Amino acid sequence: MPELPEVEVTRRGLLPLLPGRTVTKISWSNKRLRTPIPRKLLRDSIVGERVHTIDRRAKYLLVRMERGSVLVLHLGMTGKIGLFPAQSPKARHDHLRLLLDNGLEMRFNDSRRFGSILVWPTGPAAELEKQFNTGKGIEPFSNQFTGRALQQLAAKRRQPVKTFLMDSRLIAGIGNIYANETLFAAGIFPATPVSEITPLQWQSIVSHCREILTRAIAAGGSTISDFIGSSGSPGYFQLQLRVYDQVHSPCAQCGTIIEKIKIGGRATFFCPHCQQP
Repeated sequence: MPELPEVEVTRRGLLPLLPGRTVTKISWSNKRLRTPIPRKLLRDSIVGERVHTIDRRAKYLLVRMERGSVLVLHLGMTGKIGLFPAQSPKARHDHLRLLLDNGLEMRFNDSRRFGSILVWPTGPAAELEKQFNTGKGIEPFSNQFTGRALQQLAAKRRQPVKTFLMDSRLIAGIGNIYANETLFAAGIFPATPVSEITPLQWQSIVSHCREILTRAIAAGGSTISDFIGSSGSPGYFQLQLRVYDQVHSPCAQCGTIIEKIKIGGRATFFCPHCQQP
């Protein structure tokens, strides 16, 4: 599933190409995504509008129009977005196509159909975005993402630290790959209850998390299965992974064999020497 770096890579790939362009026509498939495609809202609030900019919130892309409406896209597990000549053949799983005034189409492709498409119309857009943000956690690149803030969020909780990092209601966008990598870099056993994490460890989590996410974005994200950025190229951060999906391999730091357990139903990888319970 695309996580924060992959979504940010997509945003940055679209940013030089989409703003300033006018959406002249929208087409969609007859397939349902995670939620039904809002056809009427797309026609009423997006067609004829000029793109102002593209933001990211958690794992969502927010395509903002100049007059205030917002197209909200979630890539789900296999979603990808790219720009193509309008006359080029459609792919099998193209579920949304925005024809632009320069003859290109922005296409949202999602083979497993776990992605979503939302529209916030101009009038209620600000209130809808406020409600949307209520259920989203701290952005890892924001000033609010500090060791002290995480310690306060963790107070009186007993959940494993890995589950805590992946809870989008608390922290936005850190999925399984980057939670594993962050905890390995910080030397913390993934099942450690958050109430036992020290202030120094929380600060280490913050520092390593930001550093790993930054490197992942620079590498174009991680292509574990089929992530493709907006440029049509896969990401290469998986070549830098130290622990995720490295079970039975020697730890890059100490040579101990990497182990795998399940925490919260998700595959969790750790070095039993570098991340002792």
